[in-house]
Order: sequence, then structure tokens, then C-alpha cells
Amino acid sequence: MAKLFFLLSGENKTLPAAEVKAILEAEGYTYTNPKELDQVLQLESDPQSVKAVQIRSAYTRVSAQELLSADSNYTAILNAAAQTDFSTVLKNGESFVVRINRIKNYADTQINTMTLEIELGKQILSQTPGTTVNLKNPDKTFIGIITNDKLILGLKLTDITSKTFSERRPRKKPFFHPSAMPSKMARCMVNLTHAKTESVLLDPFCGTGTSLIEATFIGCRAVGVDAQHRMILGTKKNLVYFGIDAEGLILGDSRKIPLFRVDAVVTDPPYGRSSSTLKSTTMQLVKDVMTSVHALLDIGKRICIALPIKLNQAGEVEHLSKEIEEYVQNLGFKKLEAHTVYVHRSLTREIVIYEKTQPTPVR
Repeated sequence: MAKLFFLLSGENKTLPAAEVKAILEAEGYTYTNPKELDQVLQLESDPQSVKAVQIRSAYTRVSAQELLSADSNYTAILNAAAQTDFSTVLKNGESFVVRINRIKNYADTQINTMTLEIELGKQILSQTPGTTVNLKNPDKTFIGIITNDKLILGLKLTDITSKTFSERRPRKKPFFHPSAMPSKMARCMVNLTHAKTESVLLDPFCGTGTSLIEATFIGCRAVGVDAQHRMILGTKKNLVYFGIDAEGLILGDSRKIPLFRVDAVVTDPPYGRSSSTLKSTTMQLVKDVMTSVHALLDIGKRICIALPIKLNQAGEVEHLSKEIEEYVQNLGFKKLEAHTVYVHRSLTREIVIYEKTQPTPVR
């Protein structure tokens, strides 16, 4: 076990940290002492676990082995650096660079990041004979994050680029629909289900196929269902474009899924026209789908679903998850966590994770 920290995307307040923890759990890595700061998650785990996060995560930017943590002022930081043994991670003959990142405006009047990089570089050089500073192509990078009025410094282990996700954003796909979920969000939802390589993942409203694409890229066997023929054809077009061969695409009613078992479910039910909601209210459709997928999941398996949060005519906030809470509990699901995601002025999504806790009644 080692002290690790992850620099997270600022695109959502709670999803990035939840995603990292879900990835570790899915891949069988235990972790202890998790602590969430603004865009940083600290924890203790196997250093090899960062590779799983690097491969799977949508909302993680950097992972690092934590070496020190100090209040964000020069005196505290340099005192902590003087007591840190950098020779454990930096050997004779190796080069290094120090990079400091500031989250938002934390300590912006107390710390000049360039000055701090220079001072920490001097401290590391004094402790590690035979090492050199290389600003362009170093052997090792020490990354510091200023957040919550602290500096966390460590040895960078992985960099994670978001370029591949931008290349798969909805308007980049051959088949586009305005309701399509962004690829990052879909990947995160897949991760929150604990799906992994060879897991059979189902999307009962596959739409343009975004969740199927993201699930396949981490090794899942993806199955999509949609009631609209044009959506199935569009999904197929998108899958071909990305070189993906899905486990199956089914034109059918998501309330009567012709499958026996799946390992995870990810979906974003339609909220709009009757043609897309199977001539049912959104609430009834979600209830029916929850009933349908309950029979397909083993106990302990998960569904991650995007539900709408809207303002009614009286200006009151309506959470669909609250309205169906008693129903899904009686059905045999336990609500594990929920995360709010702003979409546009009239719609905010709630990403909700449910776990099956009771067997499906025999009919």
C-alpha cells in the first residue's frame, strides 16, 4: 500500500472521485483513508492500481505517489520538503522537474507557483546527489497541487489525456441525436456499475450507442436495446465507425427485454416525446424498466441510470429518483449514491446507482 493522489477534472463536483473509487473496487484493489479535496482524491492503495484508473477513467487527469502534504505557505512547504526523503524515488543520474498546479484561486496571494517550483527543485537537488533538473524531457516529474489551502506533492505516475473522449463527442459521430450523452459521462456511468473486462453490460435505451462504445473500450461485452428502428441503425453506424462489434443490438421494448442475465446496466431513459417513451410517462417507463432489469441482474450487481431533475410549474424542484424511491426499494434495489449533473437551463440529470439486494420473485 502506498499513499496516492489523483488530480481530478473540475467538470463535476462529486463524480470524478466516485469514479476512481468505483474503478478500484471493480478491479479488486482495496483502498483506505480516502479524502476528497477540491479536484483531488487522496487514498492509500497498491501503486499498480493507478494503471486501471489510467485505462478506464473519464474524469482523472493525473495520478501520483504522495510524498508530502503541507499548509500552502512557503515556510510550511519547504520545512516539509526538508523532511522528505526524495532519494527513495529519484536515483543518481536521473533528471527531474517540479510542476505546481493551482486549483481555482487557492493561496493565490501567498504562493507564486514558479517561485515554488524553483525552491522545491533546489531542495530536491540538495538531497539527491548526481541528479539534474531537466525542464523539457525529465526522467521523473514531481507534481504539486495547491487546493483547499494545502500543497500536496508527489511523484507523477500517470498522465491521462481527454483527447480520445473529445474525438467521440456526440457531434463527431456519424449518427447524431441531440439527446445523446457525452462520451465522458457514459464512460463514468459504466465505471460506476463496477463493470469490467468480459462483463455483459446492457443499455435498454441505447440511443446513439455511446454507452455501448465506452463499455466496449474497457473490455465489456455490450448489448443495446431500443424501440426505434432508426436508433438501432444509427447505433450500428456509430459502432462500425469506431470499429466496434457489439455483443448484440435488439430492436424491442425495454420493458420486455429478451435476455436471461447481464452483469451491469447503464442507461439514460428518454424524457420527451411519446414515440421515444413508448407512449408512457417517464416515471412509469423508469419503473417498468427497473422491474425488467431486476430480473436480469444477480444480487450485488448494479444499474447506473440518469434521471431528470426538473422545475415544475410552481417553480419547485422535482427529483424523479425521490418519486420512485419506495417503488425501487420494494422491488429489491438499494440506492448507493447519486450525483447531480447540469445539462441546460430546463434540465439537470441525477446519476443514480442502484444495487440489487433481493432475489427476483418467481412468477
